[in-house]
Amino acid sequence: MTREGPHIETDAIVIGGGFGGCNSLYKLRNLGLSVKLIEAGSAFGGVWHWNRYPGARVDSETPAYQFNIPAVWKEWNFSERFPGDEELRRYFQHVDDVLGLSKDTFFNTIVIKTEYNPVSRRWTLQTNTGLTATCKYVIAATGSSYKKHYPQFKGLETFKGTLVHAADYPASLCVKGKRVGVIGNGASGLQIVQTLAKEDCELNVFIRTPCFTVPMRQRSIPPEEAEMMKGYYDGIFDRCYKSASGFAHNTRFQSAHQATPEERKLLFDELWARGGYSFLVSNYYDFLLDEKTNGIFYDYWVQQVRKRMTNPEKMDLVAPLKQHMFIGTKRPSLEQDYYEMIDRSNVTLHNLKQSPIVEFDASGVVTSNGESAKHHDLDVVIFATGYDAVTGSLMDLGITDKNQNPLTEKWKSGVLTHLGLMIPDAPNLFMVYGPQAPTSLANGPPFIEMEVDWICNVIEKMQREGIESIEPTHQAAEQWREQVFEASQRTLYPKTDSWYMGANIPGKRREPLVWLGGMPSWWKCCTEALEKWDGFHTSS
Repeated sequence: MTREGPHIETDAIVIGGGFGGCNSLYKLRNLGLSVKLIEAGSAFGGVWHWNRYPGARVDSETPAYQFNIPAVWKEWNFSERFPGDEELRRYFQHVDDVLGLSKDTFFNTIVIKTEYNPVSRRWTLQTNTGLTATCKYVIAATGSSYKKHYPQFKGLETFKGTLVHAADYPASLCVKGKRVGVIGNGASGLQIVQTLAKEDCELNVFIRTPCFTVPMRQRSIPPEEAEMMKGYYDGIFDRCYKSASGFAHNTRFQSAHQATPEERKLLFDELWARGGYSFLVSNYYDFLLDEKTNGIFYDYWVQQVRKRMTNPEKMDLVAPLKQHMFIGTKRPSLEQDYYEMIDRSNVTLHNLKQSPIVEFDASGVVTSNGESAKHHDLDVVIFATGYDAVTGSLMDLGITDKNQNPLTEKWKSGVLTHLGLMIPDAPNLFMVYGPQAPTSLANGPPFIEMEVDWICNVIEKMQREGIESIEPTHQAAEQWREQVFEASQRTLYPKTDSWYMGANIPGKRREPLVWLGGMPSWWKCCTEALEKWDGFHTSS
């Protein structure tokens, strides 16, 4: 329900109703604070409220992909190893039913200004509904995947067919008998393609960079098995908190070069058959650090993919024998039957590196290889082009610091945070799932829980010590940015253009947006900073 009102006064405002926002509201209320949550959508769920495209499904597996709150999981069992979007929306409704989050939430409300008053030492937020709020603490839990990215093609406004973004997929869209184009080849793109390929339609898949994806090995989970697993939840979640990526998978502290080809093949086969992210997180640790090891992984992957296809031209585009990318440096995805589906006769693949889209017109798109142009008639075009990830949603909050400097100006020369949790000159403003933290390279719920716990620890420490506000020093933030860059440079990630590096949005600064040093090292820095407020200004 949307509630409009002239003004509210409260201790804390949480922006965003996904995992981060719900967790923040729940735990801050438990501290005895008065808290309100502002959510753009009509229900909780974050990205799972918005994602309703065909085949939408999480690729972090249960039971680690959920709130570690016994009152919530006691009466809930997921039905699949990797839940789909509909089940995840039901899960968030269950979370609300148990924790009573709606009573403190304003739905269908978008924050448009977030301004700090250095005299009152309070934040004032303005929204699109006319509601304003004043608070001591702001928790920006807007997530990495909210602000949709639409490529600016020439003539796009002239297209007379149906144009949709994956994050705004209409339930009424029927593709039967239609000529459909899918632009974008990331997680949402491949899920849409492997689903729509089964429909009675002509599917055109426009590929600039082939995706890297490994088998999901989806399966149903009987209720009795789900109940049995609850006896291991403490161990599973504890393992998630202590792992480099927030997953409970086994890890292997061995270089691929320390194993024989035969040993590598045995391990690869085992992890490939296991499915999910096992092939990456339980494998030789150095595939993201060493080009030769990455090449070994690629050679195995490409053979596994090609044996599932029959069309040699399609094989050469999506899985060329010569390595064309460093595995894992773009967001890895999980698939169920993607390669069999794109091999079907009703699916046509278009190589955008050879013949990019030059314009739209009323009836489709035109591609050109520089010598000749070709028109592709389309009734429906689906943009699976992702988001202005990690920073985009924060930039839209209209954040202005204590010196009246907008965040959009502060970060023009690069993102500057301390620990990926706070921003200089922005007292008592915290970020959840924001830039320069493990964020998009961690299993979301356990990592988010750690961030929210740190925020709660900060507020409790402030209350004990009579501190009114804290903010990171510029020196600490500059040092953290250097650490973020150094951690990135030790990996292969900078060698690839990806949204991890801010490289998917034209004009966006290319820089590492995610902490690549693993969760334990990040958490150590967080806990040490809290001991004596190292790197922070405090004000009583």
